[in-house]
Amino acid sequence: MHVDPRARAASLSCWCGPVEPEPLDGGITNSNFLVEHAGRRHFVRIGVDIPRHGVMRFHERAASRAAHAAGISPEVLHCEDGAMVLQFIEGRTLRPQDVGEPETLERIVALVKRCHTEIPKHLRGPAMVFWVFQVVRDYAHTLREAGSRMVPALPRLLDIAVKLERAVGRVSLVFGHNDLLAANFIDDGDRIWLIDWDYAGFNSPLFDLGGLASNNELDARSEEALLERYFEGTLTDDLRHRYAAMKCASLLREAMWSLVSEHHSSVDFDFVAYTDTNLRRFEATWARFQEQ
Repeated sequence: MHVDPRARAASLSCWCGPVEPEPLDGGITNSNFLVEHAGRRHFVRIGVDIPRHGVMRFHERAASRAAHAAGISPEVLHCEDGAMVLQFIEGRTLRPQDVGEPETLERIVALVKRCHTEIPKHLRGPAMVFWVFQVVRDYAHTLREAGSRMVPALPRLLDIAVKLERAVGRVSLVFGHNDLLAANFIDDGDRIWLIDWDYAGFNSPLFDLGGLASNNELDARSEEALLERYFEGTLTDDLRHRYAAMKCASLLREAMWSLVSEHHSSVDFDFVAYTDTNLRRFEATWARFQEQ
């Protein structure tokens, strides 16, 4: 049964009286609203589980609470089935070009590192793992079932994924955000917040670093600074190679996420164009990786 997201946001039990949710831009896996209530502004996320994308709301809630306890993300004020109410952050949503600014990138790297090390100290309940290569394999099954336009290309893409997984090699586990788009960072003038924990889970730190670079199209100098700041030392060629493999995998996952969304999302968004853009970027990155 379809429930109107705005009506759902207005009907939450935490409101003491009628409210008028105002739709907010963004949110391809959620519907987001601003609600003014009792003299305070609230951010409301409405969304159900999306198993084909690995989005499970019980885990998003747990990660959001742990991220707040770690001083990384806004406070979770209320939860109901398919709904979460958070502290509203007054600030500027970052753009990809902002992420590449040296001072901002330094602040972001420190924030991401805190995410990796501090959130597990506060996380409660079962914890999920986000392993990009298993995500890619499962997306391939989903795309075959849907009769995707890219079915003929899947054997080659899966073969590349095997090569990349081998290149990544053994990993250290941290708690990753796994969706480091510029829009998931908010600068309130004093600090940067990291939001939206739909895809959070234990992972290699290389995935967040590669995703941060690929999502925001960092140049080579910024990528080198990103790695130096995160690992706090001289970089080896082996580390650079494993990082490059994970960056390539992050682009493949983004393209396949969009391919699956072409068939299964009802959001008004040009997924075909987004898929094609990410496939081009993936192919270019894969070609460079092979030259290493």
